[in-house]
Amino acid sequence: MRFKTILGVVGVELWKSDLEMLQRLGEENDSHLSLIVTSVSQPPPIAEYTAIADVWLRDEDARVRALREQTDAINAVLAASGLSADVSAVHAEHAMMSGIVGRHGRYADLAVIGPQMLAERRLWDAVLEGALFEAESPVLMMPEDAVPTLRPRKVMVAWSSTIEASRAVRQAAGILSGADAVHVVLVDPQATSWSDGPEPGADIAAYLARHGANVTVERLSSEGRDVEEALRRHAVDMSAEMIVMGAYGHSRMRERWFGGVTQAMTENPPMPLFLGR
Repeated sequence: MRFKTILGVVGVELWKSDLEMLQRLGEENDSHLSLIVTSVSQPPPIAEYTAIADVWLRDEDARVRALREQTDAINAVLAASGLSADVSAVHAEHAMMSGIVGRHGRYADLAVIGPQMLAERRLWDAVLEGALFEAESPVLMMPEDAVPTLRPRKVMVAWSSTIEASRAVRQAAGILSGADAVHVVLVDPQATSWSDGPEPGADIAAYLARHGANVTVERLSSEGRDVEEALRRHAVDMSAEMIVMGAYGHSRMRERWFGGVTQAMTENPPMPLFLGR
């Protein structure tokens, strides 16, 4: 799969380094950049006092003006770069953000969350939800100091024989076939006639090999650790440049309340994290 349209979301206050990262991805892959510049609107006051309403209106007007100014600055940067791009300015309440991202994400091949956006927890959470659940678009999360590329040399696939993991691998097939090495990693797999199969990892390895990927299967013991900790440590130890994994095999609400592999990995990605669902 070629990523001909990349969706990026940036905040109105912090966007410069995220925009640079998105530009590099667009230039590397000859992609069109579809960019959303976000400003979060505050809900109107419940109190009926005119003075409070006036303050709220002035604050909202200032936010809209700031959004317009920063969007103009971003358009100028993109125009100078020559990159194919479109920019949408969005001023909306937080509850509406996932729907907005979902609508734009339906016309993109990949949504990207940069390090400045990752500093805004509630906002990137809405971006992740909109892309994965409302657009069913894969997401690339880029932590600080990560090299912005869709051509990593060594990739770890966190495999679990789920629909979510399968879709992530299919969506990332172009990345995986172009890598020097792909390590399919299973934690505490069970050899059965269903699920992981009699030889865990063999089926997905054969699939990737047919796509031209150089695949190695690794079956790890968690040794009493959480699965996400075993995956995180192994990715670092093997010097992976990207992790590919399925997202939210359990319900999102369950992971919010009780935790889960996706929740743990997205809260602190150790390296670029490619998610599919």
